[in-house]
Amino acid sequence: MNSIVRHPKGSGKIRVGIVGLGHWSEYGHLPSLKLLPEYELTAVYSRSAEKAASLVARHGFKYAANSLQELVSHPEVDLVLVLTPAFQHEEGIRAAIQAGKDVYCEWPLTPSTALSRELLDLAGKAGVRTIVGLQRRLNPGYRYVRDLLEQGEIGEIRSVRLHVSVEYFQRERPASLYYTIPEENFSSLLSIYGGHFLDALFTTMVGYPQSLSALTVNQFKEVTLVETGETLPHTNADQVVLAGTFANGAVLTVHLEAGKRNNFGVQLDITGSKGDLKISNSTSFGDAFNRIEIARGDGQPLTALAIPAEYEWLPPNELGASVLELANLYSAHARDVETGSTLAPTFADAVRMHELMDQIAESDRTGQRVSLSLGTPDSRG
Repeated sequence: MNSIVRHPKGSGKIRVGIVGLGHWSEYGHLPSLKLLPEYELTAVYSRSAEKAASLVARHGFKYAANSLQELVSHPEVDLVLVLTPAFQHEEGIRAAIQAGKDVYCEWPLTPSTALSRELLDLAGKAGVRTIVGLQRRLNPGYRYVRDLLEQGEIGEIRSVRLHVSVEYFQRERPASLYYTIPEENFSSLLSIYGGHFLDALFTTMVGYPQSLSALTVNQFKEVTLVETGETLPHTNADQVVLAGTFANGAVLTVHLEAGKRNNFGVQLDITGSKGDLKISNSTSFGDAFNRIEIARGDGQPLTALAIPAEYEWLPPNELGASVLELANLYSAHARDVETGSTLAPTFADAVRMHELMDQIAESDRTGQRVSLSLGTPDSRG
């Protein structure tokens, strides 16, 4: 568990074995790990031996494992990264836990709350650390905004408004995103983008609301795979609207929308009794960095804020914004290993987000406002 300080053997580095070699693995995970001196790329496993060999050659892994079991059992692997699609996560997680290895898994953790709880319990009984890829919460700008709010820079929060629009999840999709179409895979606009942004908003900046009402709408009844022309039925929500209230009476509005052709991105407006904060970005996922602005008093213009140096955890680099969030997660985990801190999100945080998704679905199904009842992520793996 994160309260236990355990150091890797041998080099003193955290030696990494990777399962799953998609675009995000190479675009995000490998640059993040290479940036940080605490990590060492040790082994990789793919069902395609040719793909694994190519990654070894390009990125300097020491080994290409011939099976999942060989990778998780390797004596030079301390941390297993499960980077497959969500519906395939269980296999890699169970194997890592059974081998007694710490395990990182992308969000969504699994397609179901019950299964995610089961894996959290297994990890706890095995005494292994868990990490979940809810890395957006560790964005330096969001951590800075949290402190500005706690310091009362805009007074008491009166309202929080989040709008996230993505160019992805359109009616036509690359065949590589086939897994986002079946509802049972839990890989939709709400589960992926909603999970990341709601976690960052509620966990890092403003806390969870006490209650909310949800409306989800499916506008794309069919989705076509671009390369093959195959058309498949589609039931996931393309539009999600949430309205809620916080303990102090502040109000929450959230709008998530998929398949936006133009003017997509993120805008978060936080209204306080003494001023306003705004975070904006021209993309919801990519290289562009957030713009953070503040206005204090009445009728004042928003002015941009620079993030103070103490919020930067990383060595100098040229990585884009979304990759840097991931690098900050790995930096947080390295600190947790070294000091016993609890900075990195764990499977317990994933279960809490699953529970929130369940209550959003319940509100949408019944048309009723729900009082949030979420577990506390206090059993951090």
